[in-house]
Amino acid sequence: MAIENVREHLKKYNKDNDIVELKTSSATVELAAQALNVEPARIAKTLALRKGDEIILLVAAGDAKIDNTKFKNEFKSKVKMLDADETFEWTGHKVGGVCPFGLKNKLPIYLDISLKRFNTVFPACGSSNSVIELTCEELNMLSSSEKWVDVCKNWEQK
Repeated sequence: MAIENVREHLKKYNKDNDIVELKTSSATVELAAQALNVEPARIAKTLALRKGDEIILLVAAGDAKIDNTKFKNEFKSKVKMLDADETFEWTGHKVGGVCPFGLKNKLPIYLDISLKRFNTVFPACGSSNSVIELTCEELNMLSSSEKWVDVCKNWEQK
């Protein structure tokens, strides 16, 4: 089960007991925000993407959308979202629980700067009803991310 892989991964950092299993679904940004009583932007959504021939994960704020121009400038490639089956095949997590921890395959992980405006964010933990609250520094460390990128839009504070 994917949540057990995440728990095993987080155990190396003494964070496995910080996983919260909710009584309700957290499979979408809106459901997770509602279950946690936080603003949707604080939900750290993990997107499985195809960049040329490579599969990558991008973790972004719940209110952020990929900006195709920024993405192409950063990665020198167009972006394509993986479908649900491909996402599960590459990550070992079903859509609704995808996260940058306990992955089936080693994938490059990038964190979008849209997350940096918050003290803590809430990524999923491998199931459609699990989350963990992390600082951006913890998210960076626990995910072994490649780097912070600026590839999203619609999140800038007005």
